[in-house]
Amino acid sequence: MKRRWLRLVAREVRRVVERARRQAVSFGELWRRSLQLRVVVSTLALSSAVVFVLGMVLQVQITGQLLETKIEAALRQAEASAAAIQPDLAGLNPGPDSVKTRFTAALNKINTSGVDLDPTSSGAGAFEPVLYDPDPAGVGSDGLPIAVGEYRDVPEGLVKMLDRGSAGYQITTVARETGPTTLLVVGKPVNSSARAMHLYLLFPLTSEQATADVVQSTLVIGGLALLLLLALIANLVTRQVVRPVRQAAEIAERFADGNLDQRMPVVGEDDVARLAESYNEMAASIQRQIHQLEEFGQLQRRFTSDVSHELRTPLTTVRMAADVLHASREQFPGGLARSTELLVDELDRFESLLGDLLEISRLDAGVEELAADLVDIRVLARRAHDAVRAIANSSGTTIVMDLPDEEVTAELDARRVERILRNLLANAIDHGEGLPVELKLRGDGEAIAVIVRDRGVGLRPGEAELVFNRFWRADPSRNRRTGGTGLGLSISLEDARLHGGWLEAWGERGHGAVFRLTLPCRHGHELKSSPLPLEPPDLPPVVESEDGEDPADEVVELTEEEITWQPAQPVTGEREEVR
Repeated sequence: MKRRWLRLVAREVRRVVERARRQAVSFGELWRRSLQLRVVVSTLALSSAVVFVLGMVLQVQITGQLLETKIEAALRQAEASAAAIQPDLAGLNPGPDSVKTRFTAALNKINTSGVDLDPTSSGAGAFEPVLYDPDPAGVGSDGLPIAVGEYRDVPEGLVKMLDRGSAGYQITTVARETGPTTLLVVGKPVNSSARAMHLYLLFPLTSEQATADVVQSTLVIGGLALLLLLALIANLVTRQVVRPVRQAAEIAERFADGNLDQRMPVVGEDDVARLAESYNEMAASIQRQIHQLEEFGQLQRRFTSDVSHELRTPLTTVRMAADVLHASREQFPGGLARSTELLVDELDRFESLLGDLLEISRLDAGVEELAADLVDIRVLARRAHDAVRAIANSSGTTIVMDLPDEEVTAELDARRVERILRNLLANAIDHGEGLPVELKLRGDGEAIAVIVRDRGVGLRPGEAELVFNRFWRADPSRNRRTGGTGLGLSISLEDARLHGGWLEAWGERGHGAVFRLTLPCRHGHELKSSPLPLEPPDLPPVVESEDGEDPADEVVELTEEEITWQPAQPVTGEREEVR
C-alpha cells in the first residue's frame, strides 16, 4: 500500500513538472515572439519602480511635515511653559527639599494650565513635564538627582545640551507599560536665583505614527491600483503600436533594393526583428552614400594636412631669411631697408592668412572640437581690447568698454570667443573712420550678448547678410588699417555656431554698424533670445525728404564741431575709455 502511494505521488510530481516545463517553453516562445508582452511586462516593472520611489518620497515628505509641525508646536509649548514657571523658580532656595517642592508646584501649574498657556502652541498635544536640578551635589534623600516627573525617559544627550545652556529637542523610544513608545523630548533651561534648572516636555508621537501608518497603507493600495491601470493602458497602447510597426516593416521591405547583407543584429522572431531585417536592407543602399562622404572627408582632411605641410616648410625658410634681412636693415640703403620691412609685414599677413585658411578648412571638414569651460566673459573682452590697442592708437580710435561690475560667466571655448571679439573690434576700428568704438556686454542667466558698434561708413541695405562671406569687402577701394585676411568674420561666424550661438550684423549708411554675438550660458542650451537688441536704440527717426527720397542716401558733410557721439549709458556697470 505504501509503495503504491509513493508511485502515485511520484507520478503526480512528474506530471506537475512536465506541465511546468511546457508552460515555461510556451512562455519563452511567447516572450520571443510577442513585442506586446515584453512592453507590458517592462512597463509594469518600470512603473513599479517609479511608484515605489514616488511612494517613498511622499511618505517621507508627509511624515517629515507632520514631525516638523509637531516640533514647532512643541518648541512653542516649551517656551510658554518656561515663561510660566519662571517666576516660581526665581527665588529658589538651594535645599533639596525646597527645590523639589518648588518643582512640584511648578509642574502642577503647567499641568493645570495645560496647552492654554500659549494659543499658538495648541497643536503640540498632550505632554509630560519634567523638572530637573543639574547640580551634581544636589541629590535627594534617596541618593538620586533632584527631579520631578519621568526623568529616566530624558535622553542623556539632551541633558548634556542643556548643561551647556542651549535649548533643544530629541526623539527617543522608551519602554512603557503599554510597550515601546516614541517620544519627542523638548528641553529648555529655566533660570533661577541659584542656577539654571532644566525643563523637559515629553510629547508622545502615537498620533503621528498612526497617521503615518494610514498614509503608508493608502499609498500601497493606491500604488497597486495605479500599477494595474498602467498595465491595462500599456497593453492597449502596445496593441495599437504593433500594427503600424508591421506595416512599416512591409513598406521598408518594398523600399529596400533587394538582396543586401544585414547591417543590424536580428534577435528573436518578433515584429521588431522583422523591422530590423527590413531596415538593414534599406541601410545597405544608404551605406554606399555614407562611404562616399567619408572618403570625401578623408580627402579633404588629407588635402588640408598636405597644404599645411607644403606651405609651412617654405614659409619657415622665407621667414628665417626675412628675419635675417630685417635685423640687418640699418646697413642697407633706404629703399632696400623699406623693402625688407614690407617683406616682413607681408610675411606676417601671409602667416595669418595661412592660419585662417587652415582654420576654415578644419571647420568645413567638421573636425573642430569645442573645449568648453566656465569663463568670465569680461576677461576675454579685456584681452581682445589689449590685442587691438595698437591699431586703435594708430588710427586715433577710442574704444569704450561697457562691462558689468559682477561676473558674467558662461561655458565656452575661451580661445574662440576671444578671437571673435578681437575680429569684431579690429573690423570696427578698420571701418570706424577714427570715431569711437563701443563694446557692450550683458547677460541674463540664460544667454550672454556682446555688441561691438562703430560710427563709421555703415552698411548698405542687404550687406548685413554678406559681411560674413569669405573675402567679401563692403568697399574694395578702401585702405585697410588692420591688414586682415578677409576671413576673420567668416571664422567668427563658424565659432559662434560651434557654440550654438548667433553672430548678427546691422548697419545703415551714416549710422555705422553693429555686430552682436549671443552665446548660451550653458553648453548645449538652445538660445531663444538675446539680452541686447541688435538695432541701436538711439537712432534718429526716419524722415523722408520732400522729393520722396530717403535722406540717409544723401551725402552730408559735417564739421568736426558738429560730430557728437554719446554711447548708451548702462544701468549698472563699469565704463572704461582707452585711447
